[in-house]
Amino acid sequence: MSFTTLSEHPCFGGVQGFYQHASTVIGLPMRFGVFVPPQAKVGPVPALFWLAGLTCTEETFAIKAGAQRLAAELGLMLVTPDTSPRNTGVKGAEDAWDFGNGAGFYLDATQAPWAHHWRMESHVTGELPALLAQHFPLRQGAMGVFGHSMGGHGALTLALRHPGLYRSVSAFAPIAAPMRCPWGVKAFTGYLGDDRAAWAAHDATALIESGARCPPLLIDQGLGDKFLAEQLLPQRFEAACRDAGQALRLRRHPGYDHGYFFIASFVEDHLRHHAASLLG
Repeated sequence: MSFTTLSEHPCFGGVQGFYQHASTVIGLPMRFGVFVPPQAKVGPVPALFWLAGLTCTEETFAIKAGAQRLAAELGLMLVTPDTSPRNTGVKGAEDAWDFGNGAGFYLDATQAPWAHHWRMESHVTGELPALLAQHFPLRQGAMGVFGHSMGGHGALTLALRHPGLYRSVSAFAPIAAPMRCPWGVKAFTGYLGDDRAAWAAHDATALIESGARCPPLLIDQGLGDKFLAEQLLPQRFEAACRDAGQALRLRRHPGYDHGYFFIASFVEDHLRHHAASLLG
């Protein structure tokens, strides 16, 4: 697999780059970002995948979260995939901000016309790590995943659906029970059809209830988040983890909203959470 460099920027002794490759899984060019820390000059480093939320791109976290400073200190590669295919020509892909473009939900769609290109699960868990292993200083067997909102949903479900792939997992304000919220119902109906069993296979709460497990979880949730009550439902996920014995640390923060000021406030804790597993 080959890729094209779109831009590279010296950053805290490492390099923040943005790239594009011809995805065979998705059938279109896909963009991604990589921060390579200075430790990569002497050997491979662990990779931490950030899955962004609705409407975001491969640049959002790299520009807004302020994570590179500590990643450079710890020796963590930060990988930021885009959130969906782009320029697909699919009718309706640009009609809504919470479905289609910028809203891949980190699953492989099964319904027309989405099934041909909307294959974000295969892209994130298989194709992109393989490309990184070929062209970047990725330490084998040392990957973690975290994300925000739709991407928090992705981090939880991909870790639960692919046991052993990620050594560490965390999330900010994840869509924790998508079968029970408007965002999830809309996405699952469009991408997966009406079969609720197919929905449950991509719902973090349902996966825990069905026996899936992952490494100990850290979740941060702002209590000033306007989406908390209707869309995110962390209390349902918390209850499922408690009943199942899945290790979870769910921290609730008064006043914090759903945006990147919230993420920037606590991203250090998440990087250290991942470093404890990836560098241990």
